[in-house]
Amino acid sequence: MKKILIAYTSRAGTTEKMADYLAEGVRMTGHETEVKKISSITSEKDLAGFDGYLFGCPTYHKDLTSGMKQFLFLAEKANLTGKMGGAFGSHTHSGEAAPMIYETMQHVFKMDVTELGPLNLTEAMMKTSEGPKACQQYGKALGHKFKN
Repeated sequence: MKKILIAYTSRAGTTEKMADYLAEGVRMTGHETEVKKISSITSEKDLAGFDGYLFGCPTYHKDLTSGMKQFLFLAEKANLTGKMGGAFGSHTHSGEAAPMIYETMQHVFKMDVTELGPLNLTEAMMKTSEGPKACQQYGKALGHKFKN
């Protein structure tokens, strides 16, 4: 059994809901998850001991939140090279945050990111049955990546 950290920030609660559904998907593959707000992670040592990582942030004014930017600098110190990873986020109209996180994980941290790319959902989609289902499927895809 592998252990996956799902670290996120949320402004209106939508990205937090995504994190919870992602955790369900990962657990459906038999792996353990820990879901944490990035504000509770204060040191790169808090990122140690996990086999995979999902980082999430809503898009705010076509950008990451300032808290997520600071978190990514902290995560860079944790040496996540080769670890499994994925990114997620919610947005109302533009959706830049999740791709920015994904590209940071892939190109800066040199992580083994999921070939699905970032999970980027509108807030409106998260209010339908399709949004939670997409999150669970993304979580399952990351969990299945460990079996290969």
